[in-house]
Amino acid sequence: MADEHPRDEAYLSAVIEKRIRLFEEFQAKQLAEIQSRPHDPIKVTIRDGGNVKEGKRWETTPAEIARQISVELANSALISSVNDVLWDMNRPLEADCSLEFFSFDSDKGRDTFWRSSAHILAQVLEQEYGCKLCIGPCKARDEGFFYDAFYGDLGLNEQHFPDTEAGDAREGHPFERIEVTRGQALEMFPDDNTFKWTTYTKYFLCESFQVFESPLYFLETNNIYICKRFSPGSWFFEKHGTRVYNKLMHFIGNEYRKRGYEEVISPNIYNMKLWETSGHAANYKENMYTFDIDKQEFGLKPMNCPGHCLMFQHRLRSYKELPIRLADFGVLHRNEASEALSGLTHTRRFQQDDAHIFCTKDQVSRELKRALEFVDYVYTKFGFTYELKLSTRPEKYLGDLTTWDRAERDLEEALEGFGKPFLVNRGAGEFYGPKIDITVSDAMKSYVQCATLQVGLDFQLPALFELEYTAMAEGNSDTPVMIHRAVLGSVERMFTTLVEHYKGKWPFWLSPRQAIVCSLSKDSHEYAERVREQIHEAGYYVDVDITDRNISKKVREAQVAQYNYILVVGAEETTTGHVTVRRRNEDLSEFPVLSVENLLDEFKLKTANFL
Repeated sequence: MADEHPRDEAYLSAVIEKRIRLFEEFQAKQLAEIQSRPHDPIKVTIRDGGNVKEGKRWETTPAEIARQISVELANSALISSVNDVLWDMNRPLEADCSLEFFSFDSDKGRDTFWRSSAHILAQVLEQEYGCKLCIGPCKARDEGFFYDAFYGDLGLNEQHFPDTEAGDAREGHPFERIEVTRGQALEMFPDDNTFKWTTYTKYFLCESFQVFESPLYFLETNNIYICKRFSPGSWFFEKHGTRVYNKLMHFIGNEYRKRGYEEVISPNIYNMKLWETSGHAANYKENMYTFDIDKQEFGLKPMNCPGHCLMFQHRLRSYKELPIRLADFGVLHRNEASEALSGLTHTRRFQQDDAHIFCTKDQVSRELKRALEFVDYVYTKFGFTYELKLSTRPEKYLGDLTTWDRAERDLEEALEGFGKPFLVNRGAGEFYGPKIDITVSDAMKSYVQCATLQVGLDFQLPALFELEYTAMAEGNSDTPVMIHRAVLGSVERMFTTLVEHYKGKWPFWLSPRQAIVCSLSKDSHEYAERVREQIHEAGYYVDVDITDRNISKKVREAQVAQYNYILVVGAEETTTGHVTVRRRNEDLSEFPVLSVENLLDEFKLKTANFL
C-alpha cells in the first residue's frame, strides 16, 4: 500500500511541525493570561444531590471536583456541564456554578467519546497515510465514529486496521483546548489542502469536548456488547460476547464441582422484611430498587447472601454436613448513581460467581486458604498478577468490636498462611464485615478489583437469621460461620478486564471466534461446509467463508477478526480430507496440513490446558 500511495513526507513534516509550534505559542499566551486573572474562591453546586464544593476561579477544574467526590466518578466522567453548558473536564471553572458529570452510559458522554475517537482517527489517517482530511464530525454517530479523508483512489477498509492501530492513537497524547481566531486557524492549517481551510476550522473549532481513551478496543468490543439509553447501567451482550460470558461461567462451574461447591438458584425479589433482618434496609436501601406489591414493599436483590441464609435455615443442619458451599450466578441489581456508572466496570445489573460457605469456627482457616487457592488458580489461567488487601472495620458497621476483631484476625492469619504479601486498607471493609480485596494487574498494567473474600458476615448474618446446626456434643447447637467469596467478582467487570488484557486476541479456550474455514474456489465450497459442520459438532465456535472473493482477502479479513485458526481448503484438501492450517500470529512460508481429526485433537489439548 505504501509503495502505491506514498506519503507526502515533505508536506507532512512542514505541516505538523508548524501546527504544533503555533499551537504551543497560542496556548502559552492563553495560559499566561488565565494565570494573571484573579483566583477568587467559588462555590460549585453538584447537580445530582445538591452538595456544594469549594474551588478557585480560573484554577479548579471539573476533574478535580470529581476526584473529591469519588475515585469511581473521576474514572468514569468523560465530560461535564457547567450551568447547562458542556465543559471539558480539565477546563478551569470561571465563577460560582452548577456542575454535572456524564459517563459513557449517557448520550453526552458517548457523543464526547465518539467525537474524541474520530479526531484520534483523523490524526492517524493524516500521519500514518498522509491523507487529506475532509469532514470531521462534530456530532458523532449514535454508536460509533468516522472520519472522511481523501487519498487519491485508495479506499481504506478493515485490511488497514493493523496499520491504523500502529499509529499515534496508542501514544496517549492528551486533548488540549485553546481558543483561536479565524486568522490564527488559517495560520495553523495550510491552504494547500484541496479541501481548503473550512474543513480544518470545523475540525479544530467545532464544539469539541473530548477525552483521550483508546477507541481501538471499542472497535473490537462493538461486536461483543452494547449499551442503550433505554437501560443505563445494563448491557446487551451480542452473540460473540455471550460466548465468552458463558465460557467464564462454565469455567467457574467446572471448578465448583471439583472443589465441593453446590450450585443453587435463588429468587430475584424479596419482601423488605428480609432486608430488615439482614441489615441491608438500614445500611444499603439507597442502593436498592424497591417497589410495592399488594401494598407491601419489596426489593430487587443487590446480593445473594440473605437468600442463601434462608436456604441454610430451611431444614435442620448437622456438624457432619459442614462445610456447606452454596454457589449462585443469580442476577443482581444495584441502584448506582448515574455519575458512578462506568462501562462494564460499574453497572446497575450484573452477575457474580457468588458463593457462601457455612462452616464451623475450626474450619474457617482451611476454607479461607482453599478460597485463596481457588483465586490463584483462576487468575493464573488468565495470566494475571494480583495484589492482596485486608480491608478492616469502617466507621459505620454492624455488630460488636469483639466479633470484628476476631473476623479481622481470621483473615490476617489466612493471608499469612497463604504466603503472599498483602497490604492493610484500614476502614475500607463493608458495614457487615472485613474482607480481602484482590486487585488484578492486567497486560496493560492497570489495576481492577475483581475478587472478594469476606468473613465479616460470618458472625453477623448467621446470628441475625438465627442459623444453627447440631453440634458434636449431643443436645447442643451452634451458630455457623459464613464466608462470602467471589473469584471473578462481577462477571461484567472481569469481562472488560479480559478485553483489555488480551487486546482482542482471546486465547483459544476462551475465544468467541476459534476457527474459520475458507474455500479456495467454488469447487471446494461443499467440503468447506462439511469441515465446518464437523468442527461445530465437536463443540467449537467455527465459521465458514465460501464467498467468491480471492483467498488472500478472505484470510486477511479473518486475521483482522482475530480468529485463532484459519483453515484453507481447496482441491487437494478436498481430495485428501485435510485442511491447511494458519494459526494466529504464525508467520510461516509453508503452513501445515492436518487431518480434521488431528486438528480436533489439537483443539482438545488447547482447551484442556487453557491455551
